[in-house]
Amino acid sequence: MNHKGTRDHEPYLQFKNCRILVDHELIWEDLWCQGGKIVNPEKVFFDEKVSADVQIDCHGSIISPGYIDVQINGAEGVDFSLETENVEAGVAKVAKKLLQHGVTSFCPTIVTSPIKKYQQILPKMKRSEGSLNGAGILGVHLEGPFISEGKKGAHLQEHLKTFSGGFQDVLNVYGTIDDTAIITLAPELNNSSEIIKELVSRNITVSLGHSVANLKEGEIAVKNGASFITHLFNAMLSFHHRDPHLVGLIASNKIPKDQKLFYGLIADGIHTHPAALRIANLVHPEGLVIVTDAVPAMGLPKGKHTIGPQEVEILDDRAVLAGTNTLCGSIMSMNECVKYFHKSTNSTNVAALEMASLHPAQLLGITDRKGSLEFGTDADFIFLDDELNVNATYIASELVWKNPSAFKLTQQYRSES
Repeated sequence: MNHKGTRDHEPYLQFKNCRILVDHELIWEDLWCQGGKIVNPEKVFFDEKVSADVQIDCHGSIISPGYIDVQINGAEGVDFSLETENVEAGVAKVAKKLLQHGVTSFCPTIVTSPIKKYQQILPKMKRSEGSLNGAGILGVHLEGPFISEGKKGAHLQEHLKTFSGGFQDVLNVYGTIDDTAIITLAPELNNSSEIIKELVSRNITVSLGHSVANLKEGEIAVKNGASFITHLFNAMLSFHHRDPHLVGLIASNKIPKDQKLFYGLIADGIHTHPAALRIANLVHPEGLVIVTDAVPAMGLPKGKHTIGPQEVEILDDRAVLAGTNTLCGSIMSMNECVKYFHKSTNSTNVAALEMASLHPAQLLGITDRKGSLEFGTDADFIFLDDELNVNATYIASELVWKNPSAFKLTQQYRSES
């Protein structure tokens, strides 16, 4: 893929015989890349008057922007909340594995932990670009400890915190938030409005979750800048016709007109019933973000494993706290979640793909470089068949993973005279 011939420019790559996801539809069109970016072929033809250096036959594949997972706790036995000595190695192991799931960027997620753990882990968990070595890191997702005791889920109660001292509490707990992309908090906590405003001013996405907040408290939080709901339906009060609580935010008429609300959904068939997936999709499809909320046991065999300091057990299709029925995260990969969502909601291929690529990029405010195949964006994309099976993953226009049982990728290099 680095063939440059003898010409004095970075090589142009032309992906042919493909359907590319552009402007919310799949079109038969070639995809051109140069220097790890998507480029406009018309400028190549008319301004530079050159042909492609390398042509790749895509065999009719769908080409979609790479998936972005904004909530993943670990995989392959790696727990992001436990790795203190070998943080970089653990993250690298998961990042490499994610390539075969079609994930080109992600937010490693830290669940509620002791202060010492945050201050050991976070300085070592830096933003990075994706490569052959693994998916890129867009920033950390800190899920807790500023959450509700009443909806803590698998989070340990003894490590929960409040905002009694204002924003300094945030800094005292985490130590650093320089490489943080998202913080999940409960909006009913005292002083949360002040905290939300300050976090947003620092370009950190505020998500509402693990909460017993009512709808009004949620609406106030959104007006203060919160823009995401962590795993809708899970770890929050259920919808009620007199007070729909945080779930009701997706249908609220009090969201500022200049603000878009997003929400995560764990589309694994365990955390969220297919009917609930359909309801959310019907009410607010443009804000839906598919997340895995995957735990370290994803990719591991049945049996007992760990998440944080607790023991979890992998049953046939779910992970629970050992000895209980309490769910503690998903074990389904992103590509399987996208396929499950598509099948369960009867959505179009385009809609399902955008909920795992464009929407998370919009949430994080990075659509200038991620989440689409627009000219000038990073050439992070995936090949899929019509059943949405991922057959190849590219980062910066470099092939970083290929399904060994899929078609053979053929490349033709431009001959030089």
